[in-house]
Amino acid sequence: MRVPKTDEPQRYRGLYIFDFGEWTALGYTAEEVALLLESEAHRAGKVYKIVRATPDGQMELRGVAPERFQLESGLMFNRGELAAAQADFDELQRVATADAPPCRAILHLADRGTGDGVARYVTALIYPAEYEDEVSQWLLASGFAGGDLVEGGPSHVTNYYAEDKTILERQQLWSRTAIPSRSRDEVLRSVRHAVQR
Repeated sequence: MRVPKTDEPQRYRGLYIFDFGEWTALGYTAEEVALLLESEAHRAGKVYKIVRATPDGQMELRGVAPERFQLESGLMFNRGELAAAQADFDELQRVATADAPPCRAILHLADRGTGDGVARYVTALIYPAEYEDEVSQWLLASGFAGGDLVEGGPSHVTNYYAEDKTILERQQLWSRTAIPSRSRDEVLRSVRHAVQR
């Protein structure tokens, strides 16, 4: 794979390279990669995330499985007491208002009913799986430390959706991305451009 050269490679940290087979393009957002993978013509492409880039053009890449763009991941902040779970929910809303998350996410406060005391109530933060690193960094930077027991990952989200529970509150969290994604038509029209932005 040949990575296209750019004048400012460090600008592309956190974006993606898409290997179409015959050519490669860099500078896609996660949403744009998902659009490419949904299209019949490009679903066999290979995806790499730009983890680090240096001014001399060196890039550290991480391969990303195409399925990753179809999964949801999340963090489950479990509490035995409703008041503590409500405080976690309220604090995550406050954090998201003060500093928007790195991607869209949903926030639930749920009662699992009977069960072990530690995990009866849960504040669930659910987001696209490809943003696990960014969401973790966002939470660490905020200082949020909720939950008596914290679990995370795609399997916990799948289990959460399947379990019998009562959702007490829900909130959609919106991101303010530094680089807005383009429309499906724009992305598909520009696939032959080596540098996307």
